[in-house]
Amino acid sequence: MKITGMIRGLAHQYQEPLQYFIKINDNRQEINSWLDAKVKIEYEGHIQCIYCGRVIKKTFNHGSCFPCFQKLPENDLCIVKPDLCHYDKGTCRDSEFGDSHCMQPHFVYLAVSSDLKVGLTRECNHLKRWGDQGAVQAIPIAKLPTRKLAGELEMRLAERFPDKTNWRKMLKGDTPEIDLLQFRKEAYSMVQEEYGDYFLHEESLTSLRYPIRQEMEKVTTFNLDKQPVIEDVLIGIKGQYLMFSSGVLNVKKYAGYHVTITLLDTM
Repeated sequence: MKITGMIRGLAHQYQEPLQYFIKINDNRQEINSWLDAKVKIEYEGHIQCIYCGRVIKKTFNHGSCFPCFQKLPENDLCIVKPDLCHYDKGTCRDSEFGDSHCMQPHFVYLAVSSDLKVGLTRECNHLKRWGDQGAVQAIPIAKLPTRKLAGELEMRLAERFPDKTNWRKMLKGDTPEIDLLQFRKEAYSMVQEEYGDYFLHEESLTSLRYPIRQEMEKVTTFNLDKQPVIEDVLIGIKGQYLMFSSGVLNVKKYAGYHVTITLLDTM
């Protein structure tokens, strides 16, 4: 099997384990069945902006050309720092995008990926968000009416709980036993007065399992700019990473790159 085109990242469906797809051009190719097979990935030497199609030499923010990085709402600073949302100031890069993405209910959640972390996501997007982060457990702890309010709560909780994932530790599967329900109680006690009306109490834990044949003892990253051909056995998929026997590839990092992927054989 051989597919050629522009990478757009990994997608998944929630099941046990997660079902993964690689997005090439406008198509999705199922890849759980590639486990234990030798896979060859060849970077063809050219890149396009995933938004406007412009041919570029480098990408910004996972697939953008520089003009799209500067002007599109998907690339605004408030996407990574939601508490800085400026929709209500009338300076949103695209008010329709703001209406559909930012002025919508958001969950603030606790999750275990590499360690305990706090994060936020749109209510309709939580399973995708947790899978993209490689979380093994997660629970929504509050529901807020806008992204900005959720970002402000996240910032308050980040004074106590980490808001970053150690991706190397996440890929090794070296996650500690963490009682999310107990930490939820601690989070509530921190912000009861300000955010008590938004707390969620009935939600249960969600567990996520990934298609992984073996955990990695050492994590080495592949760089398509320096190593344009990867040929190795696929041993797992987690978050946005393809895990090979000798290294990992962050697929989302190379969104916009044109590649040829060949399934060579099964073990």
